Amino acid sequence: MFHGSLTALVTPMHEDGRIDEDAYTRLIDWQIAEGTNGLVPVGTTGESPTLSHEEHKRVVELAVASAKGRVPVMAGAGSNSTAEAIGLAQHAQKAGADGVLVVTPYYNKPTQEGLFRHYQAIAQAIDIPVIIYNIPGRSVIDMSVETMARLAEIKNIAGVKDATANLTRPLHTRRACGADFIQLSGEDHTILGYLASGGHGCISVTANVAPRLCAELHQAWAKGDTKGALEIQMRLLPLHDAMFCESNPGPVKYAASLLGFGTNNVRLPLVPISDASAARVKAAMLEVGLLH
Repeated sequence: MFHGSLTALVTPMHEDGRIDEDAYTRLIDWQIAEGTNGLVPVGTTGESPTLSHEEHKRVVELAVASAKGRVPVMAGAGSNSTAEAIGLAQHAQKAGADGVLVVTPYYNKPTQEGLFRHYQAIAQAIDIPVIIYNIPGRSVIDMSVETMARLAEIKNIAGVKDATANLTRPLHTRRACGADFIQLSGEDHTILGYLASGGHGCISVTANVAPRLCAELHQAWAKGDTKGALEIQMRLLPLHDAMFCESNPGPVKYAASLLGFGTNNVRLPLVPISDASAARVKAAMLEVGLLH
């Protein structure tokens, strides 16, 4: 179900900070028309840390309603409170999401056993697939391959979003968890190496503004056209660089605003990107051919 180019959707906002539901719906329609293989609302790129629970749930409902079953929706449902994560996951299932993305609990630093029990409890509370989100750069903890292999034995724990940027990790994960365990890169720069090491796709920030190119990269790879995939990645490289010139989602939120999907507004403690970073993002978009 989850493969190829999946977009870690931004949450468009009005100048006053309210969610721009019209822009969000238009963004989803455009994503699907451009060939995106799946949608991931309310992850970090969707500013989940600063959305209220009511807003979080509304964004998931909007994504499901807008997708209309055309592509799968993997709803963000992470928390460093297991009870809270279960509540978000149960809501996502009720709303019609096809799966949930659950980040490793941040700040409270559980042990590997704590991680196992956290995901086990969430998986037992819902019927839809659970995708583990391993991102030690933001959550501090790193789920071991051994812990992931234990979790892979649970029926509806279906895969991982791997944002370690460690290209030996998918090899070890494939060996420990099997070829059917879904491995999705969470790092745009290393996607080709990740696919070559057994990955199935990418949950992409860049795909918010270059969905067709990101989808075409995966299509080329699937056809065995490694040269074509590399050519697309090289074309996207300055855009990947620009998307992370400041903390995500600042740069991609600005890039999306240039395409007409909401404003440059992000919620504190994030702030709009600097003028220098904005110039860099715009220059990259021009170079890639997204602006004229």
